[in-house]
Formats: sequence, structure tokens, C-alpha cells
Amino acid sequence: MRTFGPRAVRALGTTAVVAAVFVTPGTAAAAPGDSGSPRFTAGATGAGDAYFPYAGAGGYDVLHYGLELRYSPPPPAPAPLEGRLTGTATIELTATSDLDRFSLDLRGLDVASLTIDGHAARELAGPSASGQGQKGPVYWQEQDNDARVWELPVRPRPKLHRGEHAVVVVHYGGTTGRPTDIEDALYGWVTTRDGAMVANEPEAAMTWYPVSDHPTDKATYDIAVTVPQGKVAVANGLPAGPPLTSNGWTRWAWHAPDPMASYLSTASVGDYTLRASTSPDGTPIIDAIDDSLTASNLARTNASLAKQGAILEFFADTFTPYPFVAAGAIVDDDSIGYALETQTRPIYSRGAGEGTVAHELAHQWFGDSVSPARWKDIWLNEGWATYCSWLWADHSGGQSVQSAFEDVMAIPADDEFWQLDVTDPQPLGLFDDAVYDRGAAAIHALRQQVGDDAFSAATRLWLTRYKGSTATTEDFQRVYEEVSGQDLDAFFDTWLRQPARPSQP
Repeated sequence: MRTFGPRAVRALGTTAVVAAVFVTPGTAAAAPGDSGSPRFTAGATGAGDAYFPYAGAGGYDVLHYGLELRYSPPPPAPAPLEGRLTGTATIELTATSDLDRFSLDLRGLDVASLTIDGHAARELAGPSASGQGQKGPVYWQEQDNDARVWELPVRPRPKLHRGEHAVVVVHYGGTTGRPTDIEDALYGWVTTRDGAMVANEPEAAMTWYPVSDHPTDKATYDIAVTVPQGKVAVANGLPAGPPLTSNGWTRWAWHAPDPMASYLSTASVGDYTLRASTSPDGTPIIDAIDDSLTASNLARTNASLAKQGAILEFFADTFTPYPFVAAGAIVDDDSIGYALETQTRPIYSRGAGEGTVAHELAHQWFGDSVSPARWKDIWLNEGWATYCSWLWADHSGGQSVQSAFEDVMAIPADDEFWQLDVTDPQPLGLFDDAVYDRGAAAIHALRQQVGDDAFSAATRLWLTRYKGSTATTEDFQRVYEEVSGQDLDAFFDTWLRQPARPSQP
């Protein structure tokens, strides 16, 4: 979610960014007389998402990212708001086809070297951003900012056979700024005066490490960030040992053992105070609070974060046990102006309200554990998280779920709100109000349609069957049909797809 109120604010928007592979997919002929020889191909130029056709990649499955970063924040104003990031990414993957070449997404950073299983990647030649051919000693990159294309092709030698495990090591770095999507909204590695606020949705992980940047390629992570002494670096999961300081630099290491989509990773840096607590089920809660929050924002944030344990317990009792090893928050005083459900540690810009905290914690189940298989399915994230915030408000003595539902249904029938097909909102509609609120209203109507018992059982099945994975709207419908025994085609069309306000059940 990227909003602070009960209605979604499309503060970040989205992007039709592509990260294209500028190699020609093809096949290598089998050896003469040996029809059983592998036919090596180039990995697909993306994960196949209609909204971001070149985000992610094909031909391999990433198992683990090991990121070792070193970051220098900008000097004080009036110096440019630019930092310096260097990194080593150790990427463990398995080939899912016989690969002659494949790609990683990387935006705006330079690669110094790239090896596969200790062997330098073979030299590649390809078109540069200016259209001129170029060669590098180890790699070439496509960095066409006008066309919004950022790509790092990789050519393994020896070639990779299907099922073969490989380790890719990339040394890279460059100047960091404040990257934006096509609506000029900030995302990715956003440089701040005191560090960086890192929020990747939908496909900006590539602004700080080489990655297969699509939710369908989940992986585990180890993230270590070395920063000037006095700064704090916060990532996903649990600390991997205490911070270590030497020669004026401190290394902060984090371990995230649960499968995670790249857009949910973070490595935010700032003048944070770390606070630790525990949820009722024993889950560690680690919060990072920006020291520069105003007194009023700090008071509101503290009151909201104090309820994290109770919110987690409520959702665990309502749905399934909390799916990750840790929980918590990163609260930054920056101008980005949205919240995001980064896995185990949601990000809140400018403080955190209770409704927003409930929304982002609900995402740990709906969006993080079960992620969208296609970006068009984002209503499964945002509709559910909005509905869960209604549930929490009702449970804690606030507005009832029925009243929140009626507020949505009171939107006039001729309002453009009802024109959006929330199962296919298009790239510029990913964060439209209707994705959140019409999505939540549809979930409440679904509960009324199938009954409380079937609704509860189907929701638990949904979260169990697709835990740690991805799924589609069609998968979601099938689960509720399976449990309820009802044909829900007409229901889903009426409540989610048709450009008209549904009649209340």
C-alpha cells in the first residue's frame, strides 16, 4: 500500500518501465547426428507480465541473494542529494532450461566484474543506449533511460544445463539519486540527506542490486550494509549478529530466510533508533524510528506501533499463523509520502497511523506470503489489506466492517470509481482507489455470498495453499468455489470487472 488514509492515495503511481534483454532469443543447434543433445537457448526476456513484460527473466530460478553493500550518504546541503553505493551480489540460481545466456535487471549502476561459478562471463557485444555497438571486457549493459530500459545480459561459459546450480557474483556500484517511475514518483533506492529510504514496488529493486525483478521469482536473502559510523542500516528479517564497527564504518547484517519477492526487499539507511519487542506468539518485532520525526508524528507513531503485537495476534487468530521470522517497521522522515509492505518490516514515511499499520501488517499475509503472480492481480494485495484494516477497526472499537462497506457503496453510481476493472487496472491504475476500496467491498460481499464458515475456511486454504508463492485472481476464485460449492463467475464479474456499481447483496 502507498497511502495514509482510508482511501488509497496514488502517491507513487506505477510505471510501464521495461528492463529488456537486448539479445536475440534463439536456439543452438544440436550436434550433428546427436538429436538428444541439449538445445541451448537465451533465457526469456522477462517473466511474462503483461504490464512489465521485461521485468524479471526466464530460464532460471533464483534461490538466494547475498548482498554485501557499502554506502556513503550525501554530504550536508547544499551539496547534491547523491550518495555512493558499491556492492557485491552473490546470486545462487538453478537453470530451468538449457541456457546459452540469460539476463539480470540492473538500473543506473556500473558493473566492474561478473563471474559464474568463478569463471569470468564471456565477452558480449550489443547495442548501446546510443545505438552504437560496444564491447566490454566482461559484460555490456543496456542503459537507455529515455526508453526506460536497464539490462545486464549474462553469457555463461560453460553453458548451463537445465537443473544445474550456479553462483553468479557481480561487483558493481555508482552514484545514487532519487529514481522515479513514469509518473515521476519516487521509488527504489531513494537517496535522502541522512541515508536512503528503499521501497521497490513494483519493479525498482534493480536500482540497487542485480535481480530477477518480478514476484514470481522469490528467493531468500542475506543483506549486509556498511555505512559511516553512527548511521543505521535496516533490512528484512533478523539481525545476523551484532553491528561491527571498524575504522569509522559500521556493518549491519540481516538474514531473511523466508521466500521473498524482490519488490519487498529493503536496505534503508538513516539516523534511526532501533527498538525491540515481541509479539504474543513470540515473533521478534524490530522497529527503526527516524530521530528527526516531529513530536506529533513520533507520538502518533509510537501509539500505533505499540499495537503491532495485538494486530498480529488478531490476524493470526482470524487467518493463519504469522508467516515470517520477524516483524516490525521502518519509520522515516522523508518526502516520499507513502507506506509499503516491505517483508517483515513495512516502511512508513512521515510517521505511522494505526489504520496504516494494520493495513501493512495484513499485507504480510496478503501480498507478501501470497504474492500476485501478475501485477494485474494487485487487488488481491490491496483489496485484502484494506478489508483487514476494516476488520481491525471493527475489532478494536472503531468503525464497523459493515459501515465501511456501506461507505464504499455510497459512492455515486456515475462516479468514475466504478468504471475500473480492478482485476485488470492497467499499469497506470495499479494504485487507483478502486483497487483498494472496490476490492475490499468485493471481499466483504464474497463473505456474504458464501457465508462466514465457508469464507473463513476458504481464506485459510488460500493462505496455506499458496504460502511463500504467487497466485492469480483465477486461483483465488477457484479456492472459494472449491470450499463453498458455488459457481462464482457472475459474482466476480459483477463485483470486480463490470464498469457499474453492484447491487448490494
